[in-house]
Amino acid sequence: MASLRVAVIYGSVRGARQGIRAVRFVARELKARGNEVAIVDPREVDLPLLDRMYKEYPPDEAPPSLSYLANLYGNVDGFAIVSGEYNHGIPPALSNLLDHFLEEYFWKPALIVSYSSGRFGGVRAAMQLRMSLAEMGMVTIPSLFPIPSVQDAFDEDGSATDESTVASATRAFAEFEWYMRALRQERGAGVPR
Repeated sequence: MASLRVAVIYGSVRGARQGIRAVRFVARELKARGNEVAIVDPREVDLPLLDRMYKEYPPDEAPPSLSYLANLYGNVDGFAIVSGEYNHGIPPALSNLLDHFLEEYFWKPALIVSYSSGRFGGVRAAMQLRMSLAEMGMVTIPSLFPIPSVQDAFDEDGSATDESTVASATRAFAEFEWYMRALRQERGAGVPR
């Protein structure tokens, strides 16, 4: 069976962002499991604030960054979305990254990786994100991968500092891969109309 293709979408543009360590961990671990991984970092993609969705542009007139993401999102098997918690919600940069697209997400699973500097691991943002992703047509897998005290959970390069983080990730990744394989097969057979 072909490798699974994953877009790891990150939602922070802060100068001293700690969640990038979680992104590095998630990307590295998913690659080590044999998956193809692309990281989508709002600092690097530099999307404009949402004015028009990708689908609202005439053919070949969308900004290059939108065309790149539309192609990437259309060809992945799933999305690992890494979100901090800002005022009990998702970061504005993440919302902006997600809201430019719609059909590219349909019938694809999403793993929610949430984090915070406190002990709850961003789960309040994860619940908000779960509702939004469902409205966008994604299937969020039942398990979450919350990361409390993200500043202590990983080294700068994204290596986990605690085996419990690795154990939680392993369970979440196995479930995510199951959903990616199952939904890829079903998309190939056709989707409800």
